[in-house]
Formats: sequence, structure tokens, C-alpha cells
Amino acid sequence: MSRIVFLADLHGNYTATLAMEQELQKLNPDKIWFLGDAVGKGPQNVETCDWVRAHCDSFLKGNWDEWICSAFAERNLPPEKQDEFAPALRFYWEQIGEERVKWLDSLPQEASMWISGLHFRLIHGRTIDRLFQASDPTEILEEGLLGSDKKTKYDAMICADCHRPFVRALNYGYALNTGSIGNSICRPLACALMVEGDVGSQEPSPIHFTTIAVPYDNRKAADIALATPGLPLAEAFANEVMTGQYSR
Repeated sequence: MSRIVFLADLHGNYTATLAMEQELQKLNPDKIWFLGDAVGKGPQNVETCDWVRAHCDSFLKGNWDEWICSAFAERNLPPEKQDEFAPALRFYWEQIGEERVKWLDSLPQEASMWISGLHFRLIHGRTIDRLFQASDPTEILEEGLLGSDKKTKYDAMICADCHRPFVRALNYGYALNTGSIGNSICRPLACALMVEGDVGSQEPSPIHFTTIAVPYDNRKAADIALATPGLPLAEAFANEVMTGQYSR
């Protein structure tokens, strides 16, 4: 039985990322999948992007990764031809630099794998699909079992994006969410998902789903955000890190 950790939504919160790293060292997974959003929102995007590249084995692009890459691509266009959010996103692509932007832009948005007889669809959520929420009706979550080719029907979906971990049994299959390492909603912990099973096997066998939730120094993370010159909506991000509640 192999142990795979799926994680996402680091969002420039390096303090939370290092706390998760310590927990991963104890868990010693066989593989780490990154499901998007290494950057954006928080202040330490160079550090979180580089951490993903150094510690993860496979990668997907998230919506913030996509938005920042798009803003970088539009940087030389006149303001009236840029996306309305491009000025705010400028902070992030200037911070991480062209090489990291190009790496993020090279990432796929969807993948799949077999574990213990279940065919898993792996996505971030947006921009390739919708924002899947823990409270969504079963029929909405089951839409995520259909691949972007509109032909492949999966047994399970692992996504991110909503920043709230969940495991839902559906009428057909499962919907799972990694939660967020750096911008968790509900309780402000660094969260990830661990799946244990026979990786690559199409034969049914035992499979385990575990939510990982790690405390970290929230005050330190908030103070770094507030002390970072030019960080968009720094007070809002600091409040989210402290309370686990969206303030914007």
C-alpha cells in the first residue's frame, strides 16, 4: 500500500508551508501531488513556489497561477486591453520573476490516476472547471467526475480551490478536496489530503482517505503579510490567516 499526499493553495504563506513540511517528514509519503495555487494572495510567493518545485513530484496549475501568468502575458498591453485585475496581479508576477511565471504557465490543469480500483480525476477546480464546495449538492459534485473531454467518467475526483477540506460519498463515486495549506477556511490550519492504496492498480482493494490539519504560527504569518510593502489586500489576507474567515 502506497501513501500519496495531495496538497494545494499555499498562497504565499511560507510559515504554514514549513509547518506542513514538518508533518510530511513524519508521514514520509511515497509521492506528493501539487494541485495548484503555489502563489497569490499572500506575501512569500518566491518561497512557496520554490518549495513546491523542490518537494512535490507532480504538478497542476491553479486559478491564481493562471491569473498571474495571464497578467504577466498582458504586461506590455495598454491598460484598456488588460484584464481589470491585472494591476493588482502585477505585484505577484514582479515578485516571483519571469522564470517562475513560465514554469507555472507550463503546468497542466488536469491529470488522472488509478488507486485501488478507483479511477481518480485530479484538478484544481477553476479555471478548467467550477469551484466545487463542500456544501454543493451531490449532483453538482458528480459533475466533477466527468473529464474535461466530456467523455471520460471517473470514479472519484480530487480537487482544491475552495480552501476547505472535505470527503464526500456521492451516488456514484467520491469527491475529495485537499483543503488549503496557506489560506484555510473554517479553522486556519495548514491542510492537505492523504490517500493510501495500491497506486496504479485497477483491481479493487482497501483505500484510506485522511485529512491532514496542522497548526502553525498564524500570528507570524499575518505579521509578515502586514509588513510586506505593496501586498494587495494585506489586511484582508492577515485576517483570513488569523480567523479562517474570508474578509473580502
